[in-house]
Amino acid sequence: MCSLGNIRKPSAFMPVFFAVIVFGAFFAGLNQADRASGAEGVRLLEEAILRAAVHSYATAGYFPESVDYIVENYGIYIDGTRYVVHYDVFAANILPVIRVFEI
Repeated sequence: MCSLGNIRKPSAFMPVFFAVIVFGAFFAGLNQADRASGAEGVRLLEEAILRAAVHSYATAGYFPESVDYIVENYGIYIDGTRYVVHYDVFAANILPVIRVFEI
C-alpha cells in the first residue's frame, strides 16, 4: 500500500536549479556561436584577399606587393580592431602567403 504521507514534495530550490541550468546552456550556446562566427569571418576575409591578389595577377601580371594595395584598389575592408593580416610576398610571380588572425 502506498500512503500519501510518504510522497516527497519538490524542494523550493528546484525551479531555481532548473533556471540556472537553462541560463547556463543558453550562454554556452551564445559563446559557441560567437566563436563560430569569428572563425567564419577569418575564413571569408582570407578568401577575399586571395581572390583580389589572384585577380591582380590575372590582369596586371604580378601579385600586389602589399595588402594596402588590395585594400585601396579592390575595396576590401579589413577591421583592424578585429583582425591582423599577414601578407608575405616572396616574388611578384609567386602566390603570396596570406594569413588572417582574429585579435
